[in-house]
Amino acid sequence: EAKHLVPNKMRDVFCTINLDQEEVFRTQVVEKSLSPYFGEEFYFEIPRTFQWLSFYIYDKSVLQKDLRIGKVSIKKDDLCNYTGKESWFLLQPIDSNSEVQGKVHLELKLNELITDNGSVCQQLVVHIKECHGLPLINGQNCDPYATVSLVGPSRNDQKKTKVKKKTSNPQFNETFHFEVTRSSSYTKKSQFQVEEEDIEKLEVRVDLWNNGNLVQDVFLGEIKVPVKVLRNDSFQAWYLLQPRENGNKSSKTDDLGSLRLNICYTEDYVLPSEYYASLRNLLLKSSDVQPISASAAYILSEVCRDKYDAVLPLVRLLLHHNKLVPFVTAVAELDLKDTQEANTVFRGNTLATRCVDEMMKIVGRHYLKVTLKPVLDEICESPKPCEIDPIKLKEGDNVEIHMENLRYYVDKVFREIVRSSISCPTLMCDVFYSLRHLAAKRFPNDPHVQYSAVSSFVFLRFFAVAVVSPHTFHLRPHHPDAQTSRTLTLISKAIQTLGSWGSLTKSKLSSFKETFMCEFFKTFQEEKFTESVKKFLDDVSSTESKEPSGLSEPVHLKEGEMYKRAQGRTRIGKKNFKKRWFCLTSREFTYHKQQDKEPIFTIPIKNILAVEKLDESSFNKKNMFQVLHGEKPLYIQANNCVEASEWIEALCRVTRCNQKRLNFYHPSAFLNGNWLCCKATIENTVGCARCTADVPADTQIEIDGDRETERIYSLFTVNISKLQKLEEACGSIAVYQGPQKEPDDYSNFTIEDSVATFHTLKQIIDTVEKLNDCHEKYRKKRSSSAKYGSE
Repeated sequence: EAKHLVPNKMRDVFCTINLDQEEVFRTQVVEKSLSPYFGEEFYFEIPRTFQWLSFYIYDKSVLQKDLRIGKVSIKKDDLCNYTGKESWFLLQPIDSNSEVQGKVHLELKLNELITDNGSVCQQLVVHIKECHGLPLINGQNCDPYATVSLVGPSRNDQKKTKVKKKTSNPQFNETFHFEVTRSSSYTKKSQFQVEEEDIEKLEVRVDLWNNGNLVQDVFLGEIKVPVKVLRNDSFQAWYLLQPRENGNKSSKTDDLGSLRLNICYTEDYVLPSEYYASLRNLLLKSSDVQPISASAAYILSEVCRDKYDAVLPLVRLLLHHNKLVPFVTAVAELDLKDTQEANTVFRGNTLATRCVDEMMKIVGRHYLKVTLKPVLDEICESPKPCEIDPIKLKEGDNVEIHMENLRYYVDKVFREIVRSSISCPTLMCDVFYSLRHLAAKRFPNDPHVQYSAVSSFVFLRFFAVAVVSPHTFHLRPHHPDAQTSRTLTLISKAIQTLGSWGSLTKSKLSSFKETFMCEFFKTFQEEKFTESVKKFLDDVSSTESKEPSGLSEPVHLKEGEMYKRAQGRTRIGKKNFKKRWFCLTSREFTYHKQQDKEPIFTIPIKNILAVEKLDESSFNKKNMFQVLHGEKPLYIQANNCVEASEWIEALCRVTRCNQKRLNFYHPSAFLNGNWLCCKATIENTVGCARCTADVPADTQIEIDGDRETERIYSLFTVNISKLQKLEEACGSIAVYQGPQKEPDDYSNFTIEDSVATFHTLKQIIDTVEKLNDCHEKYRKKRSSSAKYGSE
């Protein structure tokens, strides 16, 4: 959320997330507010190097360009200081001198020359090779040039490269010479002294600019290198472009307002798979350890300050190796030991409930889409008023009509849910079957507990949550507006209540805090809904094999708006780029003129031969990729680097088993009679570059086992002191079998079997220390290959 934005008028506000200058996400517009609440969450992989993660607040304009109010920029190196915390940041003014992105490749050399009169002078040679990743200017590739200067207290010698047209990765390859010392000018000092004085104060400055032609040139960034570092050396390196130090500093930063963010940033160096064998095996055998509290997976969740940090990689790893169901069963059984009343089964935030929540999010995404998306689209696109709270009703509102509207929506959502059991993923059914039988075993005298064990997840934690925030489950592209959000909240409350009717002995009406909800539920026939819920819960917690719904209905994987190059020719004979809506399912890749229209072009998945990036030089456009199939390549431009990376990964995953996949491809396009990459003149000639390796992941569940194991290793590393204290505690319990002097370090930890726990802790610590050595070797290798000024 933002607070206290510049108070000259009420604003329509939105916020963007940027990697350097590239926008990768934007929130919905909050209308007429100086303290807008966005409440949006974005999760994304970062596919390239970057310097700054920035958040820009905009004032939406209908007729003119949107006005940037202010920004929050966090340097990559500082992200770890804010991760996992909620922080308020003051908005900073937006200054063109600080809006930089990209890097420049330089070679610098200091030569000694003998002049005509026999004296020695020094010459600086600056070879500016290329730049990479310069920003777009007004949505287009820039026309960059560089100025190269030798700057000192009393000199500023400047030279300039040629302008390169329409590129973010210009190849300059220009060399400039500067005289560093001029011996004949200084008669009172020795040559040595002059050299010392000059070199200490001189620096090379390279400024990048966008050539504005008829308008002012735009500053793109600068780098400075002291000449003294070159005294006995010459080197080349990549330098990240920096903001100008003398940018327009404003003294009134407080006036712009502030922004509240919760950032979670992780950066892992994933080693080859064989390095993780010991840790992976230790985690995967967790469900076999007796008691479960002595297993590596359980210990991980106990030592992490926030259980969620441990649950996400753990669930993904266990899912990837088909070990999740036995682990959830074991931790759920431990949960039930501490549960005293049947009506509180699986209601807390324990390891078992967190694991099931995360599993449902990963495995149940397609299930939610086929079940809820059509009805949620109807509610969000043509919403009917549904407010039934007397306090929130406006003058002239008819509460009876509102109640009818709400009843219509609730009936429709409920009907879709209870009819959806055939689409419920087998893995979810297996987990629900296990939970149901564990609960019945724990409370044998309560006939309803077997149902509440399942409904507490599938209704309360799955469907009800997806209804109230459809954008977080990718069921809707944006956060709904305030009125629709309120309607979804009321529907969600109703679904929670109806879901619990089939699992409780008495009506839930008495538990409603709001009397208006009691009145609403008096219109429902409880018996009819109870039977529907029970039948649904029976179906989704059964291990009987379901009809393979995937065969009758393709799995929807990804959709969105991008640009594609025309397949045919336009009237004037030049191929152009058109905006289209793309849709990827497990069966075909299509594009449409607009969303929900019939496809214009379809490629069956089995016909896709390769999916690869396309060199920017082909069309002077960034974030391009190509889909190779039986006909000519389909060239597509995504809106940003994150989106391009996600589409390439999704397409690679779904086509990885295609039998006719290519081994070689052309990284550039075929234009004007030849391939730009290899200059071959035959269009159907074999590619000149090897195709990238297959993505090792499941079509519907995107998991990289090594990466998840590396994340778990990082969590163990951060908490190594806790592991060591626990090891000591287990050792002393095993030896003395009595109360300990300092229980605080492990008093919140479950130690059922000190010997088994001690054994597992020792294995974890040994494995982590071995991986530490591997990472240390990698770090040394990485730092020794880095040069001054490199990334």
